[in-house]
Amino acid sequence: MKGKYLYFAISALLGVLSSLIMFVPFSLTAIVFFFLLFTYKKYSPPQLFLLIGVFLLFFLSAQHSKIENRTVIPSNKNVFYLEYTDEPKIDGDLLQVVAKEKAYKEKLLIRYQIHSKTEKEVLNNKSFYGGICKVSGKMSKPSIAKNPNAFNYREYLAIKKIYWIVEIQKNPLTNCIPQKITPLIFIKELRFLGIHYLETHFPPEISSLSAALIFGDQSLLDPEVLAGYQKTGIIHLLAISGLHVSLLIGIVYYLGIRSGLTRQFMTHLLLFLLPIYAILTGGSPSVNRSVIMIFFVLITVKWKSKIKLLPIDAISLAFILYLFYRPMVLFDVGFQLSFTVSFAIIVSSKIILKQYQNNLIKMLVTSIIAQFAALPLLLYHYFGVSLISIAANMLYIPLFLFVFMPGLYVLFFIQMIFQSTPSILLAFFIKIITLSNRLIDSLSDFSIALFVPGRPVILFLIIYIAAILVVFFVWEAPSYHKKKLHIGLLTCFLLSFQSIWNWINPVGEVTMIDVGQGDSILIHLPSGKGNYLIDTGGTVSFAEENWRKRARPYEVGRDVVVPFLKGKGITKIDKLILTHGDMDHIGGTFSILKEMKFGQILMPSVKEPSHTELEIIHEAEKKGISVIKVSRGMQWTNGDHFFYVLSPDKNFEGERNSGSITLFAKIGGLTWFFGGDLDKEGEERVIHHYPKITVDILKAGHHGSKTSSAEAFIQHIKPKVALISAGEKNRFGHPHKETLDILKKYHVFIYRTDQQGAITYHFSHGNGTFSTFLP
Repeated sequence: MKGKYLYFAISALLGVLSSLIMFVPFSLTAIVFFFLLFTYKKYSPPQLFLLIGVFLLFFLSAQHSKIENRTVIPSNKNVFYLEYTDEPKIDGDLLQVVAKEKAYKEKLLIRYQIHSKTEKEVLNNKSFYGGICKVSGKMSKPSIAKNPNAFNYREYLAIKKIYWIVEIQKNPLTNCIPQKITPLIFIKELRFLGIHYLETHFPPEISSLSAALIFGDQSLLDPEVLAGYQKTGIIHLLAISGLHVSLLIGIVYYLGIRSGLTRQFMTHLLLFLLPIYAILTGGSPSVNRSVIMIFFVLITVKWKSKIKLLPIDAISLAFILYLFYRPMVLFDVGFQLSFTVSFAIIVSSKIILKQYQNNLIKMLVTSIIAQFAALPLLLYHYFGVSLISIAANMLYIPLFLFVFMPGLYVLFFIQMIFQSTPSILLAFFIKIITLSNRLIDSLSDFSIALFVPGRPVILFLIIYIAAILVVFFVWEAPSYHKKKLHIGLLTCFLLSFQSIWNWINPVGEVTMIDVGQGDSILIHLPSGKGNYLIDTGGTVSFAEENWRKRARPYEVGRDVVVPFLKGKGITKIDKLILTHGDMDHIGGTFSILKEMKFGQILMPSVKEPSHTELEIIHEAEKKGISVIKVSRGMQWTNGDHFFYVLSPDKNFEGERNSGSITLFAKIGGLTWFFGGDLDKEGEERVIHHYPKITVDILKAGHHGSKTSSAEAFIQHIKPKVALISAGEKNRFGHPHKETLDILKKYHVFIYRTDQQGAITYHFSHGNGTFSTFLP
């Protein structure tokens, strides 16, 4: 079986894919796979039957997991007996912790809004393990994605078998009964104490990085630092993986041997410690993969005369065991990246890495292999990659391997043993961590190195995977005259074909993005002719005490609009049209300015701009973006598409909503009315100046409020469709029943973001259709 476990891993994968995604395509793929093994690998019938048996076993295992992946707790339940299974995450005044409901043996996500700074300090220092707690609360379903390419929180939690969020009003530790401590809880308690010890005995710069590298906990890291690691493609260094586990195991093994312990004893000790280490470091997919692989390697060392395992066998067995135990983990991004990159490096090490002798070159080549292998997954989940990540890895892998990892372990043990750490060591690590974070921040802003073609469709994913396999095939081939040229051309193809398609794609769209209680509309013209964004949504924030502030509070521009745009491969907005100064229309602008390139910003010509408008103008000036104040009569054309400004008058002095930029547009064979929060008075002025105006599509003013969309206005412009952007269960009661009744009276078809999510009109050559993201 030496070197053959890979085929069992492929059979297992195809079995799970056939069950969880699409039966016919992946079952047919499995048949082709078995046929190829029979034809070219000369597998005997018993061997094929064994592989088919693995396929069926994993198919049934995944089916069982899919059937069991549902809640059994009644939706009206409000009293729960909980055993907390993870450390709580406290962010500002919000506490979240995963717990298991004892009666139903189902996990719940508990949320509690902390009432005071003192209570927060107590909860921060308190272990949640070792008891059964009675709480009362209201259950609700996790939120779903309401825009294309958006993060689906409900699916994310379902993979972890969490189906309900419970909002409680009282302290989650108020009514608890101590329970007998199990070995598992004891190890988790040690993890909590270790993280807490780091937090209370070291400066934030050291404690946050130490918690990530020693215990696999990233919650102490500054969100901006984490975002920088993500953008530069080195976030994997903060997740405990094979690099960390191998280094630590190697050090422990070496120290044991040097201390006079036998190799056999150290092997037995490590086999015992590895499962404990997996729990102690949080049990992430990358940790579990590394631990299982090293476990198999150690077993091979122990019984080398009976068991022969190659590295590819070890990772294949780790994959098989993990997938059998948790089939739904296949949808976990960390699982996908960890196994894909590791498989690629192990397979390539036989031929590609052997072509290079210099260790520095080998590290560079390994980084390139990892980048190629991860590319389809990174594009699918994050819509792009940083081309600077290879250079960043070359710099930061040695820094982590030789400085941060051993150094922070040494600091931790020095502090525990002597209850004090030399100030010179603390100063050294603070300085080097600070410089490292600053460099990451600079590299993450190096926008020219960002490759953002958007989320690939299935066909493009297949093309990416096929092209990458061809790259590896050519790379592994014996040297020939044009080998480097062919690899270079294939790489250029990988980095260009989707971007070229985005540019020549003849289909355009107008999408009302679901930004909650606010407005944001993308106009994407066909064949790369332009991208216009009308408003950016926004989150209204209120003054609050420092202890209540979240480390990275929800922000519509950053968390909704930017992912929506990047998911479509859009990195430049030719015209940003900010209709008026209300926060729910322009508050997201600052985040988008950080992430996108801009041609122009159009703002209403008003006598007194809002404070937020003035800040946007100042930020635009710093970035060299031209700001144009628009008023009635201005217009522009782009191919067959026409845009005309109906309002406001120049230097408008009235109420802010009434001074909204109002656009009449011809897009995709239809006429459109975009009016921001234009009120009834503004609508009357439009009718007065343009008595013959009629439109096909109306963007209803002010989220369907009764202060807009007057009956006389609707009767005059005769829209066929009305688009209403409103937040789900918003406190204003938008859209108002009176407005809805008027629209229905005149047979206007209504689309609403609060009920249907993003609303999109796709068009090509003057014809198009509407679709909604939610059914």
